[in-house]
Amino acid sequence: MKRVLVIVPFPMSEENRDQRRAQLNAVELGPNIEFVFESVRVAPRNYVSASDMVLAELGALEAGLEAEARGFDAVCIDTMSDSGMAGLRSELSIPVIGPGRASVLMAMMLGHKFSIIAMWPHWQHLYRKTLTELGVQHHCASIRWIDATPDNQALMAGKESDIFPALEAVARRCIEEDGADVILLGSTTMHQAHAYLAARLPVPVVNPGPLTYKLAETVLGLGLTHSRVAYPTPLTSRRAVVHEMLDAAEKSDHA
Repeated sequence: MKRVLVIVPFPMSEENRDQRRAQLNAVELGPNIEFVFESVRVAPRNYVSASDMVLAELGALEAGLEAEARGFDAVCIDTMSDSGMAGLRSELSIPVIGPGRASVLMAMMLGHKFSIIAMWPHWQHLYRKTLTELGVQHHCASIRWIDATPDNQALMAGKESDIFPALEAVARRCIEEDGADVILLGSTTMHQAHAYLAARLPVPVVNPGPLTYKLAETVLGLGLTHSRVAYPTPLTSRRAVVHEMLDAAEKSDHA
């Protein structure tokens, strides 16, 4: 049995993590793989500023540092920012997969131009960073949003009747006005809208979280992992320092 650690990028209750686990229902996986969802210990309120991103990187890095030693075979990061992915690849030999890069590359495999639909404008910097790093800006037809403040805990529960049609409307503008032939959901927190959109839009809709689970299964089946040349190990491990920093942060929060 292969075991995959899914790093949930916010501290949250088991009930709210169930909203994240529901992404497993959107993908067919074999019987010999298990996904374990665990939250980070520290995170920003949302991914809006540069300082938010530093904190997100640290939280995700710390959450996955011992994954290999704990017997996990791969790590998936449950945020389109891919927070902690590069750092964990430098520390671990098991595959580490982020949905940001993965979903952009999948969208390019399925069409010529894709559009990213989001909840609000404050996430644009996440997408532009990934597009720039991959050098594929010319494949992105547009980035559009619906001006709805995201709920990182309860996601879209109870708001489906408002949010789903709004996302459909903005996706249709991407297709009809911007020339997109693939739609990419801009957050794993939007996964609840995937089935609704996929049934109504005339183009493929990429669901980032479930994509990473299938990719984890695939790379494990192929015996692949990230390149050590691309992601060299640190000359001196400072894992203890990272853990101690978050230990201190937890004590401060509970003081």
